[in-house]
Amino acid sequence: MNTERPEEVVEEAPEDAQTEVSEPEGVEADVDPDAALAEAQAKADENWERYLRALAEVENVRKRAGRDVENAHKFALERFAKELLGVKDTLEMGLAVEGASVESLLEGSNATLKMLASTLERFGIVEVDPAGEPFDPEFHEAISMQPAKDAEPGSVVAVVQKGYTLNGRLLRPAMVIVAAE
Repeated sequence: MNTERPEEVVEEAPEDAQTEVSEPEGVEADVDPDAALAEAQAKADENWERYLRALAEVENVRKRAGRDVENAHKFALERFAKELLGVKDTLEMGLAVEGASVESLLEGSNATLKMLASTLERFGIVEVDPAGEPFDPEFHEAISMQPAKDAEPGSVVAVVQKGYTLNGRLLRPAMVIVAAE
């Protein structure tokens, strides 16, 4: 196989023919190269300034978002805390009463407990009181088992400590005693 290249044939132009050199499209023949360079440099400087401003803006947005998230973490419980202050005030007023009877203190404590329960419910905190229900390990923590004649095996006989959920998510499991088989 022949790997050599064939000789190229070059035709010569007649001596009297003049070749015209045309300018590339978009470039004018009478443009001063220094002016074109200055114009390109000015455009580059303008784009560099735009880039720096955009970079600074992005950095400011990032810092602002970080501060907003930090404040959200710090003050997320603000509404809840304000509501709890009312419960605390009620307890303090009840304790400040001199010469109160046991019945009035008990009545005030029950009213304050109801106020606390309604505040918790307004913020999505729901009590888990599973007395008589089947044992559910997702919401209950069994602390012991005992035989019970009037309860089905595996059901909750007694609640030692109530549990709580926050918007359906377990905050604290209910501590329960479960009926043995």
